[in-house]
Amino acid sequence: MEPKPQTGPRRTRDRILDVSLRLFNDVGEPNVTTTTIAEAMEISPGNLYYHFRNKDDIINSIFVRFEQEMERRLKLPEDHKATLDESWGYLQYMSEFLWNYRFLYRDINDLLARNRMLETNFKRIVGQKKRFALEICNQFIDDGEMEATPEQVEAICTNIVVIATYWLSFQFVQHPRQYNDPAQIRGYLHGSSYHIFSILAPYLRGRAREAFDQLAREYAASRALQENPSDKDKQ
Repeated sequence: MEPKPQTGPRRTRDRILDVSLRLFNDVGEPNVTTTTIAEAMEISPGNLYYHFRNKDDIINSIFVRFEQEMERRLKLPEDHKATLDESWGYLQYMSEFLWNYRFLYRDINDLLARNRMLETNFKRIVGQKKRFALEICNQFIDDGEMEATPEQVEAICTNIVVIATYWLSFQFVQHPRQYNDPAQIRGYLHGSSYHIFSILAPYLRGRAREAFDQLAREYAASRALQENPSDKDKQ
C-alpha cells in the first residue's frame, strides 16, 4: 500500500521551509521577509506564524536539515579506500548539495553575526570538513600517493576548508547578476573541485598525480568550451 500524501500542519510547515529555501537562494536571505514568504505561498502571515515564530526560526529549521545531511555525507566509504577519481566525483556530489543551500554560504557573515545557533553549529561543520580533509590526505599518504609533513597537511586541509566554505561567496562576487544562471552553476560545480585538488596536486605522487593531471586536462577543456561554446561545432 502506498503511503498517503501528507496533509495539514506538517505539510504546510515543510512547504514553508521549501519555499523559504528557494527564495533565500534566489535573491539572498537579507532580501526576504516573512511577508515575502507568505505571499509566495499564498497564505496569510498569521498562518506562517502558526508554524514559525519568525524568520530566524525558519532559517534554523532549514539549517537542521542541512546539518543532518552534511553529517551523513562527510564520511569516507567504509568498504574500500577512495581513489582520487572517486574523491573528485565525491566533491562534485558535495558541491551539488551545497549549491542547494547556497544562501548559507553566500550570506554566511551576516547570518553568523546575528544568529547564535548558526554561529555555534556552523563552526562545528567547518571542523568536520577539516577532519574529513585530513582523512583523505592521510589515506593518500598511507598509500604512498602523497608526500607531505604534518605541518604541510595541516595547512593543506585548512586551505581546502577555506575554499569549500567561501567558494560560493567568491562566485557571487565574480557573477552577481548571473549567480543563478545554469552556466554559472556548472562552472561552480567543476571549479570548486578543481581548485580544492589543485592544493593537493604538488604533494601527489604516482597514480594519484597521474589521475589529477588527467582531470586537470579535462577541466581545462570544459572551461575552454564553456567560454567559447562555438568551438563545440568545430569538433
